[in-house]
Amino acid sequence: MISPADPQHWALWYPAPAKLNLFLHVVGRRPDGYHCLQTVFRFIDLADKLHFSRREDGLIRLASPVAGVPDEDDLCVRAAKALRAATGFTGGVDIHLDKRIPIGGGLGGGSSDAATTLLVLNRLWSLGVERKGLIELGVSLGADVAVFLSGFNAFAEGIGEELVPIVLPPAWYVVMVPPVAVPTATIFSAPELTRNTKTITISGFSAGPGAYQPGFGHNDLEPVVCSRFPQVAEHLAWLKTQGDARVTGSGACVFAEFSTEMQANSVASRMPSGMRGMVARGLERHPLEDSGA
Repeated sequence: MISPADPQHWALWYPAPAKLNLFLHVVGRRPDGYHCLQTVFRFIDLADKLHFSRREDGLIRLASPVAGVPDEDDLCVRAAKALRAATGFTGGVDIHLDKRIPIGGGLGGGSSDAATTLLVLNRLWSLGVERKGLIELGVSLGADVAVFLSGFNAFAEGIGEELVPIVLPPAWYVVMVPPVAVPTATIFSAPELTRNTKTITISGFSAGPGAYQPGFGHNDLEPVVCSRFPQVAEHLAWLKTQGDARVTGSGACVFAEFSTEMQANSVASRMPSGMRGMVARGLERHPLEDSGA
């Protein structure tokens, strides 16, 4: 984690990494409408970058607005306001966001931005909130925020907030970005969504070092996404010709896992004209976990 506040830390840019859902099973639905999930989150080295500037007037503002997202709806702004409200802090901040993770792609960019905002402002504002408290704040903003605050790849249950750290082998990913943003709520509310996949135990996914096998499980959201967004289906169909490809989260991005960077680069080099994507490295932990900043 980043160390206690230091004047130099205000000058830094902080990473907010993307995630992949290596599988995503919908195993039930709660009375409040939220879905019960089982998934494995993996961080990748595609990341947004955030920088924070002091304000003396108490305002919390996104200095680099994201197109189509009002300031009051931005997860960074909401996270900063939630942290301030929970602690009684009165200072303000300008949040500078260098957005690199596609919006509406199922890569968790907004949730990751919120988590980095909570982690960094907790230090820059010298608030001293414990990790558990930050996670509670994060879950109030969105279930995926929790894994980015936990700091490690994780097996997740509940609505995605019940986390068990997991060790994953080195891997490289081809991530394709269809030219469409998929609204998560639309996919989860679809009547045809499968909601009764049999639950597994964490040992069913990985019984120990070396036990994990790429291609485990499936994504229950994938058929709904592909039926409603033909561009996602088209990208997925091509990537399936190259490996075990699947949708991440509720889409729109699709990915395939490879054991070496060379394999991933080879597949990416064959990507059809008109399709867009990248090669990303799987991370062992959140990059702020190793930061001495």
